[in-house]
Amino acid sequence: MSRVGVYPVAIPTGVDVSIADGAVKAKGKNGEQIVKILDNVEVTIEDNAVKVTPVKMTKRARQAWGTTRALIANAVQGANEGFVRRLEVNGVGYRAQVQGSTLKLALGFSHDVNYPIPSDLKIVIEGDRNNIIAISGASKQRVGQVASEIRAFRPPEPYKGKGVKYAEETILRKEGKKK
Repeated sequence: MSRVGVYPVAIPTGVDVSIADGAVKAKGKNGEQIVKILDNVEVTIEDNAVKVTPVKMTKRARQAWGTTRALIANAVQGANEGFVRRLEVNGVGYRAQVQGSTLKLALGFSHDVNYPIPSDLKIVIEGDRNNIIAISGASKQRVGQVASEIRAFRPPEPYKGKGVKYAEETILRKEGKKK
């Protein structure tokens, strides 16, 4: 039995949730999110909450049960509040800045790395040293994907910790060469 799928997804005020054409649509102040419903589960709206139940108790239905509930919860939260992922740029001369619709990163290469900002996301530079990149948007998947792509330009290295890392990430540091 699913431990996640059992709980209903509460619909906050300001979010309109509807079920049509095999999909759940959550519309709020941050836009509209759509989650496709699989054949193995049934989705209903009762008492200002979205309930997900399996059609049959097969292995596939139980797998889809919790996943569908989690995707609907993420869509509702994204339409209401949105998601934020922060990246930290560490290193001498490493910096980030937003120029129009492009994120410009100086990461120790002979050239700057230009990353085009997707139209559905918002990227802001925070921190006193212009070293924190805040990526925000309505889709949890898109925010995480863009954060992963930016981090991949220069992942943190274990000796000095230079590179781009998630703000909550801890880098296991290695000891340098012995003399």
